Amino acid sequence: MHVETLRTFCDLVETGSFSGAAKRNRVTQSAVSQQLQKLEQRYGCKLLERAPRAIAKPTEAGRTLYVGLLPLLEGLNTLERSLREPAGTIAGSVRVATVYSVGLHTLPRPMQKFLRAHPQVGLKLEYLRTDRVYDACLDGEADLGIVALPSKRPQLQIVPLGQDELVIALPPDHALVRKRALSLRVLEGLPFIAFERDIPTRKLIDRELRRHGVTLSYAMEFDNVETIKRSVEAGLGVSILPLPAIANEVHFGTLRARRFQEGPLHRPLGLLYRRNHALGNAARAFLALLTRELRSA
Repeated sequence: MHVETLRTFCDLVETGSFSGAAKRNRVTQSAVSQQLQKLEQRYGCKLLERAPRAIAKPTEAGRTLYVGLLPLLEGLNTLERSLREPAGTIAGSVRVATVYSVGLHTLPRPMQKFLRAHPQVGLKLEYLRTDRVYDACLDGEADLGIVALPSKRPQLQIVPLGQDELVIALPPDHALVRKRALSLRVLEGLPFIAFERDIPTRKLIDRELRRHGVTLSYAMEFDNVETIKRSVEAGLGVSILPLPAIANEVHFGTLRARRFQEGPLHRPLGLLYRRNHALGNAARAFLALLTRELRSA
């Protein structure tokens, strides 16, 4: 039996779709179906419940096979990596998917330090929406993903990377900049520029506002921090943003940052990678550096 068939079956269970498994393995949906049929013929039982327009779910036998295969495939991946990469060799490329607020403002220094230490490694950074970062890791398009407020997924390992403080971002000539700290209640009635509703940072902010009984007037909603910053700079409203993401603007005086009187609000950062895919030496080295640098920041 081909190892590729076993990997495809595990991906089929994890994605719940033939198209998802096909994408991960760069084959056609027909090829996925044929591989599943071969497995079912070999074991003489049905491994997957499938229905039109429904998520494909493993049968009891399929779940037993999937759980048994995971450690075997992970061990095989680790063995293959060790054969391809001599011990101690840190070279090749590392594909990283991340959100704008982290990639543009938190990662540059650690990336520079890593590349100085390992000039033979190529770091490929891609900026994506949060949900696409998870997909990129699951589909094998990225070796590592970095997001704010990471959520648990059974196929992904999460490594904590420290946290960002959220602050009120104001235009430099706003009347509220005279105060060193602001209550969340002063935002009521002001035009507020927010992240889109499905973005985890927006959900965290909404929970904090509800906790303090604050209702905002949303003027605009955007999917990335850069557009929000430009809108606040233009005087179109105020916002709540990660402090590292506006550090340059605060330094040059195009934005002002004020902390909450109610106390600090932080959002955790996390690194993601697929559980059953062994990381290469370069990816492991980058992960180790990020953990050291960002947890101590």
